[in-house]
Amino acid sequence: MPSASPAHFPRPPVSSEEDLLILVDADDREVGVLDKGRCHDGEGILHRAFSLFVFNPQGEVLLQQRNASKRLWGGYWSNSCCSHPRAGEPMDLAVNRRLHEELGITASLRFVYKFEYHARFAGIGSEHELCWVYVGETHDEPSPHPEEIAACRWLNRSALDTELAQEADRFTPWFRMEWAALRSRYSQQLPVA
Repeated sequence: MPSASPAHFPRPPVSSEEDLLILVDADDREVGVLDKGRCHDGEGILHRAFSLFVFNPQGEVLLQQRNASKRLWGGYWSNSCCSHPRAGEPMDLAVNRRLHEELGITASLRFVYKFEYHARFAGIGSEHELCWVYVGETHDEPSPHPEEIAACRWLNRSALDTELAQEADRFTPWFRMEWAALRSRYSQQLPVA
């Protein structure tokens, strides 16, 4: 299926460098809050995040290409949706909020696992996240938010595996780690293809 381009109508911004994120320790215990910009400066400060993998009824996963203006990994391909719960926001509300804001869709989501990772992007900043990974299914077609997403596409698993093997540097580091874990350790959690 061809890439979906962002809709060309005004939509309010969905995030800001001033958003307050939840700082956590290595056991995912809350230890404070800090604005998004400072969480991603330098080596990054450990904070709570989430990554969503949304599948259609054909078993294809939705990928998004991050808008080129994104501070970290702009223009790279990544999983369906990823972001952060805001200070005081429960995770179940955050994942559904962001999925609707970024892609204009709803999905039945289920938590699969969480892990800590650190990835530095040139001299610009870092991701240092305790990331909750979810898998879900939708019948909706995405309507990407133009400030967040340059393009999106549905891809079957074997085609994605091939792309990752041949051109890994086109994809975000967290997506590569998460997809590898989903395909190996958590394959039973993926929808039937």
